[in-house]
Amino acid sequence: MSSPLTPSEIKTALRSLPKWKYVRKAVTKTFTFGSFREALSFMVRVGFEAEAMNHHPDWTNVYNRVEIRLNTHDAGGKVTGKDIALAQRIEKLNWAR
Repeated sequence: MSSPLTPSEIKTALRSLPKWKYVRKAVTKTFTFGSFREALSFMVRVGFEAEAMNHHPDWTNVYNRVEIRLNTHDAGGKVTGKDIALAQRIEKLNWAR
């Protein structure tokens, strides 16, 4: 089981994750792309990263927007290092700056 991060640890980690926010016990970000096809492509690429980490996001997609919400279920739905690590990987894939 992963240990939850403290609010201070989360705040520090978010400094290196542009536009990510800590909201309702999760780290979240909305990505906006040029088209649905781009948004879907991004989701597929993130899906491969998430599967490799065995850590899967809660997310929604509406046309060109993808909203990602990360927390760790086996840590009581709180943010852990696994969430920060996945957010960092997601940022490396992000071309919608």
